[in-house]
Amino acid sequence: MRTRGIIGALLKSFGPSEHGTRLVRKGRKLGRFVRHKFWLWVFLFAAIFLIYLLLFGLNVHLPAKLEGSGTSIRISARQQILPFHVVGRPPRSKRRKQYLPCEVGFLESVEYLVEPKEVMNFTQFSLEFIDQEGIPSHSNIYEPRFGGHQTLEEREQSFFAKNQTLHCGFIKGPPGFSSTGFDIDAKDKAYMNECKIAVSSCIFGSSDFLRRPTSKKISEYSKKNVCFVMFVDEQTLGKLSSEGHVPDDTGRIGLWKIVIVKNLPYEDMRRTGKVPKFLSHRLFPHSWYSIWLDSKMRLNTDPMLIIEYFLWRTKSEYAISNHYERHCVSEEVLQNKRLDKFNHTAIDEQFAFYQSDGLTKFDPSDPNTPLPSYVPEGSFIVRAHTPISNLFSCLWFNEVDRFTSRDQLSFAYTYLKLRRMNPDRPFYLSMFKDCERRALVKLFRHREEPSPPGPPPVI
Repeated sequence: MRTRGIIGALLKSFGPSEHGTRLVRKGRKLGRFVRHKFWLWVFLFAAIFLIYLLLFGLNVHLPAKLEGSGTSIRISARQQILPFHVVGRPPRSKRRKQYLPCEVGFLESVEYLVEPKEVMNFTQFSLEFIDQEGIPSHSNIYEPRFGGHQTLEEREQSFFAKNQTLHCGFIKGPPGFSSTGFDIDAKDKAYMNECKIAVSSCIFGSSDFLRRPTSKKISEYSKKNVCFVMFVDEQTLGKLSSEGHVPDDTGRIGLWKIVIVKNLPYEDMRRTGKVPKFLSHRLFPHSWYSIWLDSKMRLNTDPMLIIEYFLWRTKSEYAISNHYERHCVSEEVLQNKRLDKFNHTAIDEQFAFYQSDGLTKFDPSDPNTPLPSYVPEGSFIVRAHTPISNLFSCLWFNEVDRFTSRDQLSFAYTYLKLRRMNPDRPFYLSMFKDCERRALVKLFRHREEPSPPGPPPVI
């Protein structure tokens, strides 16, 4: 080798002395050492270069599925995604954006609050609910369902704001069949029947920690006149108790009145959570107003100030915030599929069904767009229990019962269809800014994410 030859030539210059012989032996050892070091560095540089090529120098290909197709194809990870035709997955953001609260002009105190007379000028009609179903004559296999067995024809008729009796959960089967779920103790039902204003949340399947409302931010008036109800199942109550959250003699943990729900109506905990979220007018049948907040939130604002600001001041009967990032349903479809929030085929079928029934792409430049966003941040809802507000809640729940539990996919379709089918019967829905929602509460992360459910129900 070249290194060995150079060292050998150098040693020969010393002559054949004993000292030279020792130098020759040392030179040979030095040559072997240098040679090993040389190849070690060569291998190290080659490995670094190969890693660099794999990370930055190749056009990576990922497997994906075409919408509505059961076969897999290969597409480039750099391929552009069409705006309203949902294919593949959206690119991941490199940096997590920061979303901050903004100033909200609440009144300084709940004293002297007076409900405005205009709240009685909303659309009026009679709304009743189906409580029990019989066995269809054409059905050989019948199983009672909490949401009932609504036909597509019944679904279509239910969108009319008129005197009607419709499906809206809590539906029992014929005599002799077991309960369809969401069973609540009679004493708790009696308590909820007395509520005129309700703040509610839920934790099912031990999916969250208990977030108590900030007591010092809640007025004495609200503490006496507002019902704060947290719905939990027995598993969650056991978990909370092990963490030191034990109900007192009145069944309360802080301001929360703990209401135990037995026989949950769905295996999917997310879908079960839509019952108290959407059907507060059924759980609190004599209430005038209700506020829903997700269990990942801690309420930091007085409920009466919230009602005054979001309903009375805007003359609205329903208030919900827009999503902090996404505004088109197609974007929400992509995000749900990218994060595997639900069965992809079920999401595609639901979205295709809505498109076929008139759902269009959200266009922020269109002055006639009825909403500032087609995707809500549905973790905080303020409602007056008016007929059309109750109807909208039933319709939205029925979509969640029929399709996927991802309620952000069905919000815009339900609202737009209700509006389209009742041009002379307005629904006063206010969509406020997400930064205002963040000013009302302190946000936390969920304890854990429930696993995605299986195949969807048949449409």
